[in-house]
Parts: sequence; structure tokens; C-alpha cells
Amino acid sequence: MMIESSNLEYKESRMEYNRLILEGQDKSFEELPSAGQQLKFSQLERELVRVTGISELNTDILKTLELYSDKNGFNNAAALLADENSFRGIDLIRFGANIDEIMDRETFEKMSIISQFGESIRVFRKYYQYEKIDGAERRTVEKVPEKAFREAIANALIHRLWDVSASIKVSMLEDRIEISSPGGLPAGISEEEYLNGQVSILRNPIIGNVFFRLKYIEKFGTGIMRINYAYEKALEKPAYRIFENSIRVVLPVITLEDGLTEKEKKVLALIKEKGFMTRSSLEKESGLGRDTVIRTLNALLKRNIIAKKGRGRGTRYEMP
Repeated sequence: MMIESSNLEYKESRMEYNRLILEGQDKSFEELPSAGQQLKFSQLERELVRVTGISELNTDILKTLELYSDKNGFNNAAALLADENSFRGIDLIRFGANIDEIMDRETFEKMSIISQFGESIRVFRKYYQYEKIDGAERRTVEKVPEKAFREAIANALIHRLWDVSASIKVSMLEDRIEISSPGGLPAGISEEEYLNGQVSILRNPIIGNVFFRLKYIEKFGTGIMRINYAYEKALEKPAYRIFENSIRVVLPVITLEDGLTEKEKKVLALIKEKGFMTRSSLEKESGLGRDTVIRTLNALLKRNIIAKKGRGRGTRYEMP
């Protein structure tokens, strides 16, 4: 076991060393020549024909997309977009009432990331959309906004570290979807800048450009803002966790006020009305006891319906 641990640490330190070398050369992993050069692009060609109107995918277009050069051949970005490759992809699990109950599992790997993107949306629609008939009209009801899910999956594919042999994890639960991608924030960007969409630093700009041309994304660096906008009218908002070696996006099932308890509605209404409130002011205004207010605030915080700012006596609660 100790030998395995040492080997893992050696591989990780070696990868980190190689990344530093690439950064010094102003290069990224996606730019390196692909280990395999016999690549086919039927999926990429179909999408380019559909979206851009080209008649066929040729060498000149591959060069324009920066997927091929006469000197080095195909790069890793090309391999990721090819019909077949050796990369890990997306591991998608649908849970039941809890994480011990696995209802469905699909793994999309060693295939074009375009196919991975499309397959993930197919499974999403299976579990988080349904049709409802209102009078003579049939409409699609979204438990989770599809726009938010599409952005989150596209972001995960564009920003993840592809030299790590790990999958993007998509956990589909009754009350939320969690999407975890390998790799923390790119160098040179803070957590605040990432969450506010103030700086656009693409870890994989070649792949990002292809996704932009295919209209999978609209603008670089706006993914988080677009996810948040999709939840503009929802009570429960998306949550983001930034770790050293991964990023997790949590997309809650849309919550309406009729899904809250009467005490939660009362506390939420006061916060909305006043703009922000302290715990003591909530106790006074709501007429609820201290312990009840604390439990209610914690329940609203856990679901990201309200935000907590400050510390100690200066702690206040407001809308996110």
C-alpha cells in the first residue's frame, strides 16, 4: 500500500512539474501533439455542418480551429474532439432517496467530448424534465433549468485538467445535481473573480473556441453568470465549492415559496422586506423563539436561499 501511495505521489508531482514547464513555455496540455494520429471526426463534422453550414470538415478547417498543424499533426484538443480517444470523460449517477441507492449509472468516456456533452443532456432531460398539459397546451416543466445544466457541463469540459486520469462526476439527486470536475482554478484567477465572471482565463482555449463556434457556450467567462441568471426567479440558488484540485457546482431543484414551511416564509419575507436582518432583529420582528430562528436560518442557508455576512454580533442575513 505504501508503494502504491508513493507511486501516486510521484505521478502527481511529475504532472505538476510538467505543467510548470508548459506554463513557462506559454503552452497548455491541449496543445501538445496527440499520442494517436489516426483520428476521425464524424461527430465534430456533423455539428459544424449543422451549426456553421460548412459542406465538410477538411484539413484547412482543422488548422483554423487549431486542431492540426503540418509540423506536429493533431494535438490533444483534436483527440478530445475525435470520435474515439483514450481520455476519461463523464461519470453520471442517478441516486434514489439517498447516496446508498443507485438507480442508474452511465459513463461516457473514450468518445468525443461533443458526444459526452450531448449524452449528458439526454440523461438530464430524462430525470429533470416532464411534460404537463394545461388546457389545450402541452408544456415542458424543468425541475432544474436546462440552460444552467448545459453551462455547467460545458464549463466542466472546457476548464478541467485533461492530463488527470479522472472523470467529471455528475451526481443526480432528488433535490439537486452536483457536477465535480478535476482541477482547481487556473493560475492567475481568484475565487471571487471566478464566481463574479470578472476574468476569463480558459485552461483549454482551443476546446473553448470550438464550443463557442458550435454555440454550446455564448461568451468566454460568462458561464457562472448564465447559471445564476437561469435561477433568477428561484428561491434556492446554485452553490459553488472551490477546492485545490476540483471545482463543484450544485444546481438545486427549483424551489417555490409554497415549498417552504410557514416559519421559513415568515423569516424570508422579513429579510426581503428589510434588505438584511440580524438574528436578534428577526426574533423581535417574527415573534419566534431564539432556537426556532436559528433552525430556520440554518435551513434557509443550507439551501442557499439566503446568505450570511459578517461575524459575531455583526452577523447579518440577506438575499444572495
